[in-house]
Amino acid sequence: MKPLLSGLPVNLILARYLAIPGLLLLGSCENDLRQINMTSTADTLAVETIFDIEVAQSENGMLSLILTGPRMDRFEGDDPYIEFPEGVHVVFYDSLKRVKSELRANYGISYEKRNVMEARGDVVVINHQKNERLNTEHLTWDRNKKIISSEVFVKVTTPDKTIFGENGLVSDEQFESWKLKKVRGDIRVNKEKY
Repeated sequence: MKPLLSGLPVNLILARYLAIPGLLLLGSCENDLRQINMTSTADTLAVETIFDIEVAQSENGMLSLILTGPRMDRFEGDDPYIEFPEGVHVVFYDSLKRVKSELRANYGISYEKRNVMEARGDVVVINHQKNERLNTEHLTWDRNKKIISSEVFVKVTTPDKTIFGENGLVSDEQFESWKLKKVRGDIRVNKEKY
């Protein structure tokens, strides 16, 4: 009786023996990939969603801000965050409960552990007391350092000038004192003063 594989080339024999374990290995990975995809999807689902949210915050018993938005999603994990995918509006108040400044954006995200909030998409900050307005596409508010900053183009409009920061700005969180990076613009000068 002849062996079953006699007369076949050696490379064909090896291919048969290696193909079967290879197929088994590929098939066994399928469940693991599905499990990984399910795990990563579960990690990105909001644990809480609130519609038409309004949150008031106070400091030392005095109203300091009111945050509103059409939707808020809260996510847990190593770096928990709150997202405002449909926009956010924050109004800041002074000690006499007068509107001091406000921030509005198409999107917002607040990192709870880092105490940092980012606003993106048609970001507008208005200082009502100084009648100044900031427009940009991205702004970061570091609540620990009490500053707002941007690394992208910004436009600041005041009662007597419009100036641009090609590389962003740094400001206190109330937008009272700010510094532009790589400034350009037209500034009206009162000739009588000079």
